Amino acid sequence: MSAFRSLSWAMALGLLRDRTAVFFMLIFPLMLLALFGVLFQNESTSRSAIVQVGDVAVLDDLPEAEFAALSDALTIEKTADRERALEEVREGDVDAAVWEEDGRVQLRYSAADAARAGTVQGLMRSVVQGANLAATGLPATYELATDQVEDKSVKAIQYFTPGLLGWAIAMGASFMSAFTLVQWRRKRILRRLWLAPVGPGTVISARIGVSLAFSFVQVAIFLAVATMPYFGLKLTGNWWLSLPLVACGTLSFMSIGLLIGAWAKSDEAANGALQVVIMPMAFLSGSFFPTGDMPGWLSTVADFLPLAHLNTSLQDVLSRGGGWGDALPVMGGLLLFTAVVTAVAARLFRWDST
Repeated sequence: MSAFRSLSWAMALGLLRDRTAVFFMLIFPLMLLALFGVLFQNESTSRSAIVQVGDVAVLDDLPEAEFAALSDALTIEKTADRERALEEVREGDVDAAVWEEDGRVQLRYSAADAARAGTVQGLMRSVVQGANLAATGLPATYELATDQVEDKSVKAIQYFTPGLLGWAIAMGASFMSAFTLVQWRRKRILRRLWLAPVGPGTVISARIGVSLAFSFVQVAIFLAVATMPYFGLKLTGNWWLSLPLVACGTLSFMSIGLLIGAWAKSDEAANGALQVVIMPMAFLSGSFFPTGDMPGWLSTVADFLPLAHLNTSLQDVLSRGGGWGDALPVMGGLLLFTAVVTAVAARLFRWDST
């Protein structure tokens, strides 16, 4: 058996025997995937709610198809008590109250939620304008045709599966490389390898090979679980581009692990440093929740994080129909990041703990 195969086999067995590492790098992310899949299986965007007081012709006379379309964004309750309706708006139970008075549609809304207030005003303004046009008896000059860019069967899991997968890849690659370096240095295995008739390229290649194999196993299991009928992940035609993306992402997070492993003198120090780096990066990169509402300065910080670009590109190729144009720039950026961080790690590298 060649030195490369022997080292790879020894590293793989060492990983599989560490049940705690396997749990946190593979089982725990899968548990989160299953949990989110159950919790958000039927999730949809929350609709705004208004109270209709009495008869409102522009709403009551809407054609059935238009009313159904309006109901996708607006929940309409009916009441005869205007004061009670206004009180519900003030208390935040509903977003607005609407009634008709002397041919004028009256809308009262709460400014506590500016986004919902804007949504309600826009929808009602559209309804009134449509009613005015219909009253003239003239055909519309312009028509708006709409459609969503994703598959019609898109579900929430198609958004958070790439994020959780990216986080799992980041944890696995960085923790394995960091702890391997720290433990080998502490046990003086590095010195023995240096004196042994095994080139450093063989050792590095074996470590990279095991990390890549583990990452591909993560991808296979994640996609196998997420595409089960119960969860319903729908893969696009270029989903296989996730494999080279994951390979580049694995190398980039291995470089982070090498940097921390070169600096840390103990397992505890390496674990603490990795947690400080990986967990905030996962939150800022959208692994657990959307980041569209982050402050501008945090978005700028996220733009420099490799996990943010890996998550976005995985989402592009897995569920948005993305292709090489979406994957190649990210792959190049991840490899450049790997080269820079690895060079810094090489400067900090020590053969012994002392």
